[in-house]
Amino acid sequence: MATEKTVKEKAPEKATPSKPIGRRPGDEDRSETLVRIMGYDIAGSRPLYVGLTRIKGISWAVTNVICLKLKLNRMKKIQELTKDEIKKIEEYIPHMELPSFMRNRPTDPETGESGHFLGTDLEMKRDFDIKRLKEMKAYRGARHAAKQPVRGQRTRSHFRKKSMAAGMKKKKGGSA
Repeated sequence: MATEKTVKEKAPEKATPSKPIGRRPGDEDRSETLVRIMGYDIAGSRPLYVGLTRIKGISWAVTNVICLKLKLNRMKKIQELTKDEIKKIEEYIPHMELPSFMRNRPTDPETGESGHFLGTDLEMKRDFDIKRLKEMKAYRGARHAAKQPVRGQRTRSHFRKKSMAAGMKKKKGGSA
């Protein structure tokens, strides 16, 4: 007797409704707490160590100095900070004493002094420096004016914009 093998047919799968991309269950109820420090809105869910880097001019190393000097826990969430702690941070940041190697402006070309700038002051200093380089007709100023890389990067395959000429072009004809 021959035995027959029965093949079970798969039932067609039912279409599942697709979930919106980038959403997690419970997102509708969650609202983000924003804490304002030095004029910057910082997400309350971030740790203090990460959140302070959102302030322009404050790096990871400077954030570490702030946390150590003020004796704050680096992993404490921003939303868990008390008003006194936020006030203490805001009072300390403009007058913090940093070693010269950690400052974002080690020597000012006009005054020769070193300083650490934050926010719009830092942006203005950078813009004035670029303007000064263009006025002196320094090589770096010319590169800024041409919207080309300033620090010696290669330009054959990168830094191309639609309005700029492309690097190498192929010849259109026969042999050369």
